[in-house]
Amino acid sequence: MSRLQIVIALYPGVTHLDFTGPHQVLVRTPDADVVAASVGGQDIDAEGLTFTKLADLAKLERCDVLLVPGGFGTAAAMLDEPFMREIRRLGAGARYLTSVCTGSLILGAAGFLKGRRAASHWAWRHLLEPLGATVSEERVCRDGNVITGGGVTAGIDFALVLLEELAGRDFAESIQLGLEYAPAPPFDGGRPELARPEILAQVKANMAQVADARFAAATEAAARMETAG
Repeated sequence: MSRLQIVIALYPGVTHLDFTGPHQVLVRTPDADVVAASVGGQDIDAEGLTFTKLADLAKLERCDVLLVPGGFGTAAAMLDEPFMREIRRLGAGARYLTSVCTGSLILGAAGFLKGRRAASHWAWRHLLEPLGATVSEERVCRDGNVITGGGVTAGIDFALVLLEELAGRDFAESIQLGLEYAPAPPFDGGRPELARPEILAQVKANMAQVADARFAAATEAAARMETAG
């Protein structure tokens, strides 16, 4: 029996916790190989950390699970045809299509979310709509073989849900315990509906700096999907 192949597709500007959190969980999956890969196996800078010795996406024949993390580089990645070509190729044969944060926009741009429910970071999930998806506000959303997580830290929750699917609940719970995953945040403001109004306004203002680029990328990706279809 062949080993389970889990591929994490990386691109410039990815948010490292979007994939290192899930990687820490999924690397414990029995009889599985977790492979981090990029176009050409290029080194990837992720907010001050550089990830090297990556696999080449084009040289990976297949995967059982395709995982796409999010990040500030999402907009550029959605329009990067060499990267998107590999996402479409690997995703077409994957048993599970998965993402964390704005990685769902990349899945959407690849045409995998038409008519599906999907989650994303709260500030950007509305951009799933032009890509044919139905927006979910869940921290982890499952629609058939599509499993998507919310923003950044939701990647750990997402990974445990995926691990339960791959290896059973008892094993997933044992990994949760082994990693001492028992969140107790110091502030009750990790979602927009919980945050103080002034904090929410500040974060929205910061995110406005990239809003136009992400909207333009989602619109262009949606147009390319229509042309291809």
